[in-house]
Amino acid sequence: MRIPSTTIDDAPEAVRPLLAEMIQFSPTGQLLNMHAQMARAPAVLEAYVGLRRATAAQGTLDPPLRPALMLAAATADESEYALAIITTLALRAGWRKDQVAALGAGADLGDDKTDSLINVVREAARNSGRVSDPTWEQASSMWTAAQLAEAFAYLGLTVFTSYFLNYAETELDVPQADA
Repeated sequence: MRIPSTTIDDAPEAVRPLLAEMIQFSPTGQLLNMHAQMARAPAVLEAYVGLRRATAAQGTLDPPLRPALMLAAATADESEYALAIITTLALRAGWRKDQVAALGAGADLGDDKTDSLINVVREAARNSGRVSDPTWEQASSMWTAAQLAEAFAYLGLTVFTSYFLNYAETELDVPQADA
């Protein structure tokens, strides 16, 4: 770990309520290492929570699709921690183990509409946000401009989280889902 973890008690006052909120959504029921490290810099934790809140409150894409988009993005960053968390989220959202494995391997799921949006996010994750015209055109024939824009929010949340986890060398403290 490059950035020391903090506890709710020794965290900056401004982020203590956010840390308490993170515990409520933690798969372990405890403060995760990633949140404890982010809390060292309130701006980092606030940015992360802001992205999470925005996608949860304002998101219009089907809830099961959201972790699929995030998993497609996370495979590009090769963050073991992010993949463990997002795999768990995808399984909880109803994706079968074989579907989660396909998403992690960069394979299609067999549904043209779903695959087209996942492919936009996957390609954007691999190419610093750039998406080829054919990939974009395929998705835009089935998804609205608003939905394509919203997919970027899940890409952004995933990249922000994965990059931080890699940057801080966060120690894995979540169970790895068996996908």
